[in-house]
Amino acid sequence: MAGHSKWANIQHRKGRQDKARSKLFSKLSKDIAIAAKVGGPDPDMNPRLRLAINNAKGQSMPKDNIQRAVNKGAGGDGADYEEIRYEGFGPSGIGLIVECSTDNKNRAAMEVRTAFSKNGGNLGETGSVAFMFDQVGKIEYPLEKADEDTMMEAAIEAGADDVETDPPNEDEYNEYEPVHTVFTARDDLGAVSAELEKVFGEAKSINLIWKPQNEIDVPDKAAQVVRLIDALEDCDDVQNVYHNLEMSDAAMAALAEDS
Repeated sequence: MAGHSKWANIQHRKGRQDKARSKLFSKLSKDIAIAAKVGGPDPDMNPRLRLAINNAKGQSMPKDNIQRAVNKGAGGDGADYEEIRYEGFGPSGIGLIVECSTDNKNRAAMEVRTAFSKNGGNLGETGSVAFMFDQVGKIEYPLEKADEDTMMEAAIEAGADDVETDPPNEDEYNEYEPVHTVFTARDDLGAVSAELEKVFGEAKSINLIWKPQNEIDVPDKAAQVVRLIDALEDCDDVQNVYHNLEMSDAAMAALAEDS
């Protein structure tokens, strides 16, 4: 995905690492609890739970936290979460897809709508944005697992559609870990990830995502779009935010001036 490493660099240079990590662990815990509640606590018999646990491990979530989340879901102590997708537009027509897991639809809708309205965006109807994205599988491995050619060869052999590799991180103050990103067809995610695991071990993350068909470069509005994305990600019920903003050099420069 164009600009992936640049976008990740922005996230880590904003001085929000600790807050972002806490939010990430909260999301991962919710994913695990929901999976355990729906399909049971045995990851060998529950593919969704196995995926959620692997993602948590890939993000260095402590084992105790993972087990607590499994126990919470399996014991029926977790809230009855409903998964909801919102779609909307940011400044200059940037498209956004917002995935929520919530036990209160009214609260989630209000928080998402407020984030849009306060940051130059508009909440749209279901389907108003999704047609500009494709739902695909996404598998991430740290660069240290293989060189670019080896990862590409193994991924294509496993049935993947594409591989993108971040440049090595040369900024000692940037905590972002560069990755190989493998993209698959939605229905091929499980099979491809299983084949890659045979070669490279457990992935850093495995997810279904909304990948934009085309990205839009709006350097004059980039800072405003980033503020909207941040506001959405800060909502307690929001699990994921996808967008089609292109993080070009011009957009990066505009963000630097705004900070």
